[in-house]
Amino acid sequence: MTSEPLAPGAPAVILYREVQREDCGVTCHSENVGLMSVDRFEEDYFRIKILTDAGRKYGEVEIPLSSDVGTVDNVKARTIQPDGSIVNFNGQVYEKNIVKARGFQYKAKTFAMPNVQMGSIIEYYYTVNFLKGFFIFGSNWVLSQELFTKQAKFTLRPFQSSYYPMSFQWREHLSAGTPSPKQQPDGTVVLEASNIAAFQAEDFMPPENELKSRVDFTYSADPFENDPAKFWKKVGKKRNEQLESFVSKRGAMEQAVGQIVASGDAPEEKLRKIYGRVQKLRNTSYEPVKTDQEVRRENSKVEVSVEDIWKRGAGDSFQITWLFLALARAAGFEAYGVWVSDRSNYFFDPLEMNTYSLSTNIVLVKLNGSDVYLDPGAPYAPFGLLPWEKTGVPGLRLDKDGGTWIQTSLSDSAASRVERKADFKLTQNGSLEGTLVLSYTGLEALRLRIDERNQDATARKQFLENEVRQFVPAATEVEMTKAPEWTSSESPLAAEFTVKIPGWCAPAGRRALFPMGIFSAPEKHVFEYSVRVHPIYFDFKSERTDDISVAIPLGWQITNLPAPQTHDLHAVAYTASAENSSGKLHLTRKLAINNVSIDTKYYAPLRNFYQGVRAADEQVVVLVPGVATAGQ
Repeated sequence: MTSEPLAPGAPAVILYREVQREDCGVTCHSENVGLMSVDRFEEDYFRIKILTDAGRKYGEVEIPLSSDVGTVDNVKARTIQPDGSIVNFNGQVYEKNIVKARGFQYKAKTFAMPNVQMGSIIEYYYTVNFLKGFFIFGSNWVLSQELFTKQAKFTLRPFQSSYYPMSFQWREHLSAGTPSPKQQPDGTVVLEASNIAAFQAEDFMPPENELKSRVDFTYSADPFENDPAKFWKKVGKKRNEQLESFVSKRGAMEQAVGQIVASGDAPEEKLRKIYGRVQKLRNTSYEPVKTDQEVRRENSKVEVSVEDIWKRGAGDSFQITWLFLALARAAGFEAYGVWVSDRSNYFFDPLEMNTYSLSTNIVLVKLNGSDVYLDPGAPYAPFGLLPWEKTGVPGLRLDKDGGTWIQTSLSDSAASRVERKADFKLTQNGSLEGTLVLSYTGLEALRLRIDERNQDATARKQFLENEVRQFVPAATEVEMTKAPEWTSSESPLAAEFTVKIPGWCAPAGRRALFPMGIFSAPEKHVFEYSVRVHPIYFDFKSERTDDISVAIPLGWQITNLPAPQTHDLHAVAYTASAENSSGKLHLTRKLAINNVSIDTKYYAPLRNFYQGVRAADEQVVVLVPGVATAGQ
């Protein structure tokens, strides 16, 4: 086999793939089994044909898996050479951070297959052992892969227990022509499919798992309903009862509020003080991954109410959020608990009746006649700003009648900024040298603070220095001279650097050409392709602004400045200008993302917009070098 007619030009194809998912595990048949005691696992097998020399890269295997989902174990692999000889994998499996487009990172188990050549077949197998308790509610099959798949078989043995009965169903998101899953007499669900198209990943698209061909399995402690609205009413009532049982400690909460606020405080000041105090509690959800022994020790401390969390001074993100709700009510605010969906991996679909999809909680407070959404359980989240994955999503506001559906708001682009303020000087040899203040605000700062929360000072310094290097479309020397405040919720995350960009200003005969886009590298290759498959999707609205001052050498002159640039599609907007400010070059630039989701039909004007951005960034200021005279 040297090619696949249904995937012309493919560097490799998946000949066969098998996924065996066990939500039941070996303990399902015990009489007293509960959700917290079931061993769940999944066995995955791939057989891949390498068709071209470029396909050899698939010998570098990545198995994405977050440590808070489970572990990858029992890896076995081999390479079958074109002559039929076999080379078994005897190497090591590593865990490392994988960086994709837009700086998105994830952890993966990685290993290198031995002696992969054009014409080889590689086989590998591994087991995913899921953490106990939680991930039964996230069961699915994802059929789409980066490569074309000729044949695949998927099986699932669903959770079953007479001790803890669960309702079970699935919802299909399959490509045309793919058969539906079938349930066997023993309860096992099976799907066999062939000729599954390769998934085309693109920059700035909705979550991959939302777009891929897949089957989502749903469990529920409550029976499913023909009418989803009726189902969610039952869920809302049950969750409200659980919440009220946890937060109803009015006396203890009023006493706690008395320690936080003053009687003369205005309503917003009171709420901010309560919010800030709760955020200072130890948040166990954001600590490094614990050992099994540590988890057992933590689980032995059972918190049955918000009073327990307050006395202990620690809790997980859910408990801390509900504690804030109880304190806000005790301070006299009208406040509601809200369960919301998370749009980082999937979009919420109420028809699936998947209670797991309402997986995180926030608080809605009525403040001065307006609805304010707050998430004190997210460390470093500024007051009034939700983490991006909880913005613009449906949520169930709880009450005794079963709740009301709400939609969380999206913050404006100006609320989340990357600001670069530089004071440079141009040397006689055309290099740029000087200082840079890099500031992140809003959701930009929140994301970095959460991502880097468990890193030491050295790793954080290296991370921010690499951030600066990635902004500049040229080799750059960077040294951080002042570290930012990493633990604040309200202040910008601002760091200072010394920066040197050798040879930035290029000689052109008797002139020197100074490109305007000093920090334009992130936009260099955005939306380059003429065809777009998926909708355009940004995590959140944001702005990037530059304010750069450049002192030119003595005797040099600024002879030509590009005209100011303005490109505005409303969904995205860009401005740039260059000025001669008392013999100094002053550059300003602003790129704003004002919309989160843009339909594919608008791709052409969006692509033209970014081509205009690149053209504007590549404009040059013309300088005439001179010789400094005495007295200058």
